[in-house]
Amino acid sequence: MPGSPTEFPKLMFNGSLYIHVYLVKPGFSPDPNAGNKYSLRYTVYKSKMLTRYKRRRLSRTTNLITGHTDSHPDLTANSSTPSGVQYLPPVTHWHPNLTINLVDDQSPWVKGSVPMPLDQFIEFYSPTNEYYPVVYLNDYWNLNEDYKPVNETTPVLPIRITFSPLSLFKWQLYAAQTAKKTWFNQMIVTSVLQPENENDEEQDAIKKALIETNPWLLVITVVVSIVHSVFELLAFKNDIQFWKTRESLEGLSVRSVFFNVFQSFIVVLYVLDNDTNFVIKLSVVLGLLIEVWKIKKVLSIKVSYDSLIFNAFPRIHVEYQSSYVESDTKKYDQMAFRYLSWMLFPLLTAYCGYSLIYEEHRGWYSWILSVSYGFLLTFGFIMMTPQLFINYKMKSVAHLPWRMLTYKALNTFIDDLFAFVIRMPTLYRLGCLRDDVIFFIYLYQRWIYPMDPNRVNEFGVSKEMLDAQTKKKLEKVDANGELPSDDAATHTSKSLSTLSNGDDNHQEENTPSVRKRQSGFIKK
Repeated sequence: MPGSPTEFPKLMFNGSLYIHVYLVKPGFSPDPNAGNKYSLRYTVYKSKMLTRYKRRRLSRTTNLITGHTDSHPDLTANSSTPSGVQYLPPVTHWHPNLTINLVDDQSPWVKGSVPMPLDQFIEFYSPTNEYYPVVYLNDYWNLNEDYKPVNETTPVLPIRITFSPLSLFKWQLYAAQTAKKTWFNQMIVTSVLQPENENDEEQDAIKKALIETNPWLLVITVVVSIVHSVFELLAFKNDIQFWKTRESLEGLSVRSVFFNVFQSFIVVLYVLDNDTNFVIKLSVVLGLLIEVWKIKKVLSIKVSYDSLIFNAFPRIHVEYQSSYVESDTKKYDQMAFRYLSWMLFPLLTAYCGYSLIYEEHRGWYSWILSVSYGFLLTFGFIMMTPQLFINYKMKSVAHLPWRMLTYKALNTFIDDLFAFVIRMPTLYRLGCLRDDVIFFIYLYQRWIYPMDPNRVNEFGVSKEMLDAQTKKKLEKVDANGELPSDDAATHTSKSLSTLSNGDDNHQEENTPSVRKRQSGFIKK
């Protein structure tokens, strides 16, 4: 029921306001001075503090050119503010809504055996060991963003009280959440965990999702999130397996490997600078480690002790793997990046100028990270095109890690679903869209560049040659009743296994370097 606005002037000086709730049977009074109309057995009493002491986050972002900010002056850090201060001192905050729930509970509770955390809400009448009806003062759905500070600008505070029954099951859920928050707040007092305000923000996000989202969509979200995590792990696994067993770099963009290391490093720095949750931090750090590990697969690193630097340190020679240098892949890779640089640098310059003029940042370091991350997220698809260019020049896609690409594509489609169902930054939606475009181009290339049965593998034989040899072997089995076992058959079997294997690591196209090996094999 709506309540009339009431003045609370003492709250302007960080005071506290409590609500006291009495429930009595008809004909009785909660006043102990009411004589026979007062009965302790038929009086239920609960109290709760309506105000909260909350800390407001201190804003440190400004326009790096003008020095101005859109934040309120009271919430803006100045030159005298210590660098480690993130929040202002706690002040009294007010929320106008409160719900009084009377729990519909007929359970035969026994004193001393009520489980936690329900025991703090159930009170017993000592003479008869009966328990009072449970009155729950519910403010669970009061979002933290709706709490307003109490100061001279709020001399009048409105309050709206709602009285409604509550089922036992829902009450148990509320009690568990209340206990969880209490334990968490007690734990962060003596630990190095994230501040209480950040935990409140995460809780608010969950509550808003429950309020604004259809229940069936929430169930689908949970299921799809689990599937997304599984696909991400499988993508990591197959990416590692592909590069671990890969012996030839022909057809692969090595420069894209180095760019991916740079991109992953920028993402890690950006995530750490913005205090994201632990799961995302773990995911991006793992991705960076995998990209760094790939460097030793694309480079040949040799340590020479013959010519020492300053007669003390060995000289390190770093060069590309021979399979990359000797093929046409390096030439195509350089050509693709040269063409892309003509588009990349003007876009980067324009994006830096826009961010510097219209956006606010904590400092030049944050500006560099923000610009780098935003540019990579928006225009990162440009750096995926060198591999498309190499595929076009070689007329082949057999050298690509298709299993890893498939898992990443499935995750991209899942991200598309969430991008348009759940509110999120526009840059992230653009990132999902460009990943879709690139993957569909990959699929188109796979369709127009099918597997050539005449191509030769690393042993210098093609699928048609192996089919002919297999046919001859079967004819001999029909004629003699036994399978010949010689070195040629063993060699052919190994070649057949390599060629027919559907794994990405063993697929090699009819490229110039392969034709050279084929020519040498025939001459021998």
